[in-house]
Amino acid sequence: MTEPAPPARPGIRALLAGPVGICLANYEFGVYGTMAALVINDLFFPTLDPAAGTLAAFTTFAAGFLAKPLGGLLFGRVGDRYGRRAVVVGGLLLMGVATIGIGLLPTYATIGVAAPVLLTVLRMLQGLAVGGEWGGAATLAVEHAPRHRRGLWGGAVGVGGPIGSILGALTVLPLTAFLSHEQFLAWGWRLPFLVSAVLLAVGLWMRMGVAESAVFREEVATRTRHRGDLRRVLTANGGSMALVFFLAARRSRASTCSTPTPCPTR
Repeated sequence: MTEPAPPARPGIRALLAGPVGICLANYEFGVYGTMAALVINDLFFPTLDPAAGTLAAFTTFAAGFLAKPLGGLLFGRVGDRYGRRAVVVGGLLLMGVATIGIGLLPTYATIGVAAPVLLTVLRMLQGLAVGGEWGGAATLAVEHAPRHRRGLWGGAVGVGGPIGSILGALTVLPLTAFLSHEQFLAWGWRLPFLVSAVLLAVGLWMRMGVAESAVFREEVATRTRHRGDLRRVLTANGGSMALVFFLAARRSRASTCSTPTPCPTR
């Protein structure tokens, strides 16, 4: 099959639609990690001693990471069947709704043990969304890019990551600086999650305006179906994939070790 050429002028929206979703993903993960260190144990695990409560809080944080590979598999299949645009719009919507849901979630004092259970479910939904987000956004960007700019467009998707982390820190910092501990526990911790609605709205506006990629449209038009793609990729590129995996794991380990510990509110 001859690979279709992307549009000559795909537009700035197609280029920016990828990073905006990754921005929301990193914003949410960064905010939740901070909240897990500050207040999640008090709000959702008050019956446990402080050490066990903190461990339980970070277990809910880990639930999002554990769900990421499943999200990649699930949304990858959706992208092959229904299109890349369906993945990036659906993934962004799922991630945004789950994040806002955390901001609206009643605590243990209100609904008891259902609170940490629902919190874990929402975290796993976020992980599923993020797992599909990276692959879907990068694929859509590369398939829309001019042939000589595919590396640049694919790499630009990752720019949203640090931007999201910075936005998350800038959102939490003034709350911890100017609210008392009681105010932060009562309502302040919810604000960063609810603010994500702004990023969600911007992301949906940008992604809804991006057309499906020409590659997928041609597959649909010619009724082309590729089976066993994962097996072929592992067979042909297993060594390269392993190298990339360990390099990424090394980078993640370095980032985790260099992450500062948030100071408690006064």
